[in-house]
Amino acid sequence: MRVSRLYTPLPLNPGQTIELDDDSAHYLRSVLRLKTDDAIVLFNGDGNELQCRVDGVTRKAVRISLGQKQEHSVESPLHITLGLGISRGDRMDLSVQKAVELGVGQITPLLTERCVVQFKGETKPQRWLHWQKIIEHATEQSGRTVLPELFAIVPMYSWVDQQQGLKVFLDPYAQTSLAELQPLDMKVTLLTGPEGGFADQEREVAQAAGFIPVRLGLRILRTETASLAALAAVQMLWGDFK
Repeated sequence: MRVSRLYTPLPLNPGQTIELDDDSAHYLRSVLRLKTDDAIVLFNGDGNELQCRVDGVTRKAVRISLGQKQEHSVESPLHITLGLGISRGDRMDLSVQKAVELGVGQITPLLTERCVVQFKGETKPQRWLHWQKIIEHATEQSGRTVLPELFAIVPMYSWVDQQQGLKVFLDPYAQTSLAELQPLDMKVTLLTGPEGGFADQEREVAQAAGFIPVRLGLRILRTETASLAALAAVQMLWGDFK
């Protein structure tokens, strides 16, 4: 039987008993429905995981006995940074979740000219926390022990100048394909637009910052399809899909 995995930000030291935070306790109790003495794997994003046992489950607390620490890595040799033009609702959630499964290392949600999502008051930090939770659960499900980093929501214009490695942005009208390029120091930065695509000025700014326009076949892809297709393609070309 498959043993459930759970991310926690807590320090994990073999031989100790810890009490999970409220969110993790609720997830273990109400979603995973684990009981006392059930096995569970914990990790905190440092590249290791621990074989553990549920020590006690009550309405007020969930205690875990920490077992042996094991180094476990399923990380790609290709370090992938994703600048993700913010799209609406489920489309953005899907893009974030699947990017984690496909091995992304860093994600930055980007505000673009044609972004249809408007942030008011507390909605921006709330959305960021929502995407962070999606990353944590996708890391649990996919067997990763390194938590992809989610950066703050920023305008695309301020993000492009800070990137490294092979820098590409997805453009259905480009003439270059990914297969014609090579990563720099095994680093790739992908820039994808929102539902309406990039404005002409955004294309110019991206290219001025060293981003290469790249096409993914002859068809125009939805934003959530384009980012995932690009991630799969770079993993096939230079990562761990070989």
